[in-house]
Amino acid sequence: MEYMYAAMLLHSAGKEISEDAVTNTLTAAGVSADSSRVKALCAALADVDI
Repeated sequence: MEYMYAAMLLHSAGKEISEDAVTNTLTAAGVSADSSRVKALCAALADVDI
C-alpha cells in the first residue's frame, strides 16, 4: 500500500508520478523501495486519469 500512497501523495502535490519521484517519496518515508514494484506501479498508472 505504501507504493500507492506515495503515488497519491505525489498526485495531490501536483507532481509527476515517475519512478524517481515514487522512489524518493518512499525513501523519505523510511521505506526501502523495490525498483520492480515502483516500475510496475508507474507503468500501471501511466494511462490512468487519477
